[in-house]
Amino acid sequence: MADKKTIKAEEIKTIEQLRLELAAKKADQLEAKRGHAAGELANPHVLTAVRKEIARLLTAIRAAELEQKESK
Repeated sequence: MADKKTIKAEEIKTIEQLRLELAAKKADQLEAKRGHAAGELANPHVLTAVRKEIARLLTAIRAAELEQKESK
């Protein structure tokens, strides 16, 4: 069978778009932490999920920066 080349969403987005999304996720994380501290957060798994999404975005930004640097 032929191997299919898939493109992840992070590869399509520009570095600036990734940074904007990162800022939004950090704001979501802050809001979730506040809700958890106040006892209003129904699902504490949200904290873990947001933290992992932030890590994925940071990784995608770093990969894009390295790719851009190599292409120069």
